[in-house]
Amino acid sequence: MVSSMNEVSPSGSYRWFQLAMGIVSMAMIANLQYGWTLFVDPIDAEYHWGRAAIQLAFTIFVITETWLVPVEAWFVDKYGPQIVIMLGGVMISLAWILNSYASSLVMLYAAAIIAGIGAGAVYGTCVGNALKWFPDCRGLAAGATAAGFGAGAALTLLPIASMISSSGYRSAFFTFGIGQGLIVLFVALVIRPPQSNAPAKKKRLNLPQTAIDFTPPQVLRTPIFWLMYLVFVMVASGGLMAAAQIAPIAHDFKIANSSVTLAGFQMAALTAAISLDRIFDGFGRPFFGWISDKIGREHVMFIAFGTGALMLLMLSAYGHIPIVFVLSTAIYFGVFGEIYSLFPATSGDTFGSKYATTNNGMLYTAKGTASLLVPLSSVISSKFGWQAVFVIAVALNATAALMALFVIKPLRRAFILGNETCPSPFADRFSTSPAKPSPISVADSRTAAQMLGQLRKDEEGAHLITGVKQVAHQERSDCMSAKLPPSNR
Repeated sequence: MVSSMNEVSPSGSYRWFQLAMGIVSMAMIANLQYGWTLFVDPIDAEYHWGRAAIQLAFTIFVITETWLVPVEAWFVDKYGPQIVIMLGGVMISLAWILNSYASSLVMLYAAAIIAGIGAGAVYGTCVGNALKWFPDCRGLAAGATAAGFGAGAALTLLPIASMISSSGYRSAFFTFGIGQGLIVLFVALVIRPPQSNAPAKKKRLNLPQTAIDFTPPQVLRTPIFWLMYLVFVMVASGGLMAAAQIAPIAHDFKIANSSVTLAGFQMAALTAAISLDRIFDGFGRPFFGWISDKIGREHVMFIAFGTGALMLLMLSAYGHIPIVFVLSTAIYFGVFGEIYSLFPATSGDTFGSKYATTNNGMLYTAKGTASLLVPLSSVISSKFGWQAVFVIAVALNATAALMALFVIKPLRRAFILGNETCPSPFADRFSTSPAKPSPISVADSRTAAQMLGQLRKDEEGAHLITGVKQVAHQERSDCMSAKLPPSNR
């Protein structure tokens, strides 16, 4: 554990430029996840592999995207963000080019692995860099960066769908794969990590933040990390299922091509849902991140997870109505995407800034764990219908909402305050190196000086009392000795 004041972000306008570049990079990898649903049915129509087999590629992509982020984060800490983002740009281009030529499931799965490595390299680096540049408003910074991933696909979904209809899905894979990769390579040239220190920030009772930087091994030994990991999995499983299966769900509900009118525009229900989902998702991530900076992370989790449960329940009961399907999915994605802003911010608040990229990367692997349930949703829907899948997702979201407010909040606050006021027991328990006194922040230096002065006074008083007792004891012994007869002395 080291002081959080090292290598944190400076103030100034340059950090906003870095944030913008991270958002652009994230937008370029968004289609690898959110555009995938447009390719599922065209691929199945050509090869008849089945949705479950094709969706396994999506699961492989999410697993490699998330579970390798801690490794990629180590390279960021070792060699800087530029080389890692460059690697990501090359990988995402190569993956979609391979998809355009894929004629077997093995090749499709191989492309998914490459895409996951590339997307994870970009995602983990950009979010970690944002947390370091903005220790004073981590929710907003992480939310804005994640918004690039959530809303970036909104600008390209319609062109991709149009190209699939006119030129086939292979052309769409090839063209957009090259374009997205080139933009990421360009952005990598200007990405920089922060170097100077941030001024001390006044603590807020509703937003507890640690003054200690915990190393990744220490983080993995803390119960609060695994509790956050569990809640992340519970919420992410429903969102990933909806993102990957929204087109099959619309087709099974027989509303995919039904016309809906929104704000004077008429379009197919599936197209409207996908486009609106990306807009709401992108808006929700920085909005809820900003709100969490004001009222606290867990309060926003409770609101968002609870709202998500209600929208999934609405889809289960009335999803066959086109306008309900479009609006319910839009609101659901608006509150779902906040997990990608709240959990990174919560991780930074709890475990510090210095190792924020790696620590958040470890937490982000929960998304990969949740993706294992996506193929399972296809199996459940084929036997029991989509309503059964929605009911399971509702239960997970409702439970996560309650856990955020009544379990994570008190335990996380106790973890932070306990380690700042009494760091040595934690160091002895969780650190593999000899315990060192944890330095205090500048804001607490005056209090520390007062406590030290009081301790010195108490120590002097203790010495004085001890001396008085010794003198009294000696006088009492002399007196007794004087009263005794010579034979008894």
